Amino acid sequence: MALKAYDTLPIIKAIIKGVKITDEELQIFQSKMKSYGDVQGVIGSASITDIITIVIAAALQFGTSDIHIEAEEKKIIIRLRIDGILQEVASLDADLWKKIIARIKLISGLKINVTDRPQDGRFTIFLKSGDTDVRVSTIPTAYGESVVMRILKPSAINVEFSQLGYRPLAEKRLLKEIEKPHGMVMTTGPTGSGKTTTLYAILRKLNTPGVKIITLEDPVEYKLEGINQSQIDHSKNYTFAGGLRSILRQDPDVVMVGEIRDLETADVAINAALTGHLLLSTLHTNDAAGAIPRFISMGVKPFLLAPALNAIIGQRLTRKICTNCKEQVQLSPEQLEFVKKVASAIPAESGEVVAAETEWKFFKGKGCDACNKSGYKGRLGIYEILTMSDEIKASMSEQISEYQVRELAKKQGMTTMQQDGILKVLDGLTTVDEILRVAGETS
Repeated sequence: MALKAYDTLPIIKAIIKGVKITDEELQIFQSKMKSYGDVQGVIGSASITDIITIVIAAALQFGTSDIHIEAEEKKIIIRLRIDGILQEVASLDADLWKKIIARIKLISGLKINVTDRPQDGRFTIFLKSGDTDVRVSTIPTAYGESVVMRILKPSAINVEFSQLGYRPLAEKRLLKEIEKPHGMVMTTGPTGSGKTTTLYAILRKLNTPGVKIITLEDPVEYKLEGINQSQIDHSKNYTFAGGLRSILRQDPDVVMVGEIRDLETADVAINAALTGHLLLSTLHTNDAAGAIPRFISMGVKPFLLAPALNAIIGQRLTRKICTNCKEQVQLSPEQLEFVKKVASAIPAESGEVVAAETEWKFFKGKGCDACNKSGYKGRLGIYEILTMSDEIKASMSEQISEYQVRELAKKQGMTTMQQDGILKVLDGLTTVDEILRVAGETS
């Protein structure tokens, strides 16, 4: 009976257009998939076509960002990245690998006979609630190709600026910078830290009939209504730098560049910021303070960078405590000491008020069906916002270090990501373990 749901599941057809999984069919399937552990039982004796359908449906059911299908010597491992953490949900016999990879390549437009080099493709899942694109990447490994499927669900980035999770004073500070008619606002952090979500939320905030917004992305993954989105194409020499030059001839008010990777792009971006445009972009640095030395190491002149920068946002994503099984707990002496150390270092200039230690309460999720026994459900951002004070601008030189920038920013009232995280621990939103995991012990 458990496998009877297969009768109502759609067949993935060998077409590039996409995969049709209706909401009604998903509901039938989801009734069999209450926890991660259920996936193995349902997938175990399925056909190849159904295996792919089940994996996709499970990913949608559990709010997955990425599906990992990996070939090992004796088995195939299926893992889902949920709230930033990989969860192994099923394994299959290694003999099925060639058929599974062929099916994935067929629906995503990849060459089935190419196994010795990486390939990239995509397909679309058609739902009443909206189409969901899936970006597929394969690379050769020792026992077969590794496949990662990125779920590009529009709702994942459909976040308003007010929902990003900034503390009120930090939000006010950032709003002041993004509402300026020109300058650069940068987001920093590793892959998967929510930088694109932040930029899109800022664009939505700025998107009015009187404002012309153009983006330059690699690739365009999510469509934004009312915004002109352009995708770079290396095969046609349409690069970030070249594309940005062209965009500036389109009379934009606001420009978003997916990433600044080199001096040429940085120079064009800075010139745009200095000539009446608001420019948004990302850098892969560990924190906000690291962005300035990174620009200078690229070859950007400090005297041009200083007046161009408005603000730099450092960010991470941390898991939220499951509200369904949230309970009060006592911290270990070591964790309590860590909270005290971080809270005491929050600068008075930030305006943040930390409750008296006697009022502190700490929580965690004990684990329930709603959170698949993890104690966490959903994610929230922790942030630091570095704005350009006169002191920071005056100190910018080719020798300035990340440490110097950070200390100057703290003096002007910047709370670090770690401090923002601890404030959210004290608000009962997340745990000390999560802050240590994503922001570390030092700040």
